[in-house]
Amino acid sequence: MKLSRYIENSSTIDIKSTTFKGALEELMQCCPLKKNQNLATFIDELLIQESTVSSYLGQGIALPHLKVPMRQAYLFAFGRVRTPLQDATINGSENIRLIVLFLASSKTGNYLTTLASLARILQSAELTHHLNDLSLEELHSRILDAFKTVQLKSAKTNDRFNRLMLRESLKIAKAGNCSALFLFADTFFNTTRFIKELNPDLKVITVTHKASEIAQKESTYTLPVQLFSNGRLTQLRSAILLGIMHKCIRHNEKICCLGGIPNSNRLDTVLIIDVNREIQSLFSNQADILPKNVQPEVFEKLLSIATELAVEGREGKPVGCLFILGDVQELAPYVYPLILNPFHGYKEEDRNLLNPFIEETIKEYSLLDGAFVIGGNGILESAGSLIHTKDQISLPSGFGTRHSAALAISNTVDCIALTVSASNGQVTLFRKGKMLPLIEKGIGHTHPSAYLLE
Repeated sequence: MKLSRYIENSSTIDIKSTTFKGALEELMQCCPLKKNQNLATFIDELLIQESTVSSYLGQGIALPHLKVPMRQAYLFAFGRVRTPLQDATINGSENIRLIVLFLASSKTGNYLTTLASLARILQSAELTHHLNDLSLEELHSRILDAFKTVQLKSAKTNDRFNRLMLRESLKIAKAGNCSALFLFADTFFNTTRFIKELNPDLKVITVTHKASEIAQKESTYTLPVQLFSNGRLTQLRSAILLGIMHKCIRHNEKICCLGGIPNSNRLDTVLIIDVNREIQSLFSNQADILPKNVQPEVFEKLLSIATELAVEGREGKPVGCLFILGDVQELAPYVYPLILNPFHGYKEEDRNLLNPFIEETIKEYSLLDGAFVIGGNGILESAGSLIHTKDQISLPSGFGTRHSAALAISNTVDCIALTVSASNGQVTLFRKGKMLPLIEKGIGHTHPSAYLLE
């Protein structure tokens, strides 16, 4: 199927507005959507997306894109900008000369693949060369010619391949004595249909960021994992850790993991994981996962915040920070204030990690030197705290005082420590004097390592 078939009947217009929002409104009017659909809502979503990641590709071309509920697989509208846009809120708006509005159906499975092909063609084709000298018919013809070579993969072909991957992964799981199948459901859209067709003899754990709480239906579990990194091992380690914590799996099991690029609708990776070896015996038994009195949802939320800081940083800059989670009374002898405690005097509910309004506050205070100390119930006790124990800590080169403090306190007190490295964004979990990298960003490692205090 060629992309050009969707462009043949698309509209090409001259933009009259001098703002990016106005240009989107004109292009939306050219799209044959249902009359009862709220175009203003779609435009707002496009503008929100634009404020996060610019759609400007360079060479005078912008590619705003959105998934919407519609019957057609794709819709296009092309707008030539003769008068430079004056819009301070849009990055590079004054350079935009051609806007390509790309709408895809919410049910389309190969959306990201198509978007990548579209961007690649737009960047390589000289569509803006002598742009103002062309009539609209000539411009449309030039666009159509540019996309005649783009071949789309059929979603049905992906479905057949996905079924094949699932069937073969079950055979591999059986041969490898696996007790569970980890299926990264964010890879594609209809996970349930494939699972029902296969009727596997082992428990299936679907890992997704779309779920808000763990669910179980017979031998199938849904495990909510907030993933801020696309790294395969990052996702896998977080999923395994939370799977053990939620008792979906045990530390001595083998699991078969199946996944692919998020939203690609194509499975491409099968891994057999010995859970105990993957986490390097960090937890000798199921009870070691969490310190006493630490609620699982508190740890999940803390892990989510730490990984988000590692991937996104703060205002575009890397952030290094340390979180200590455990019994506040047991931690107290080893915690010393570096600054006035910013959480002192606030109600417990206002400084609870599970309060959705506290997250931005934590991210702002992450810029401070020192550690966050958090009780097992999620109550934030302090920030900007010095952690000091009598243990003499020796770490490999490349690890600083933040990691030394985390390793020492986890060996001294029944607690969990999480660090985010300012130099490379690595997130590391510390428990009982051992360390386990959860996110390894930019340091080239492919397997976690653990160090034991002698």
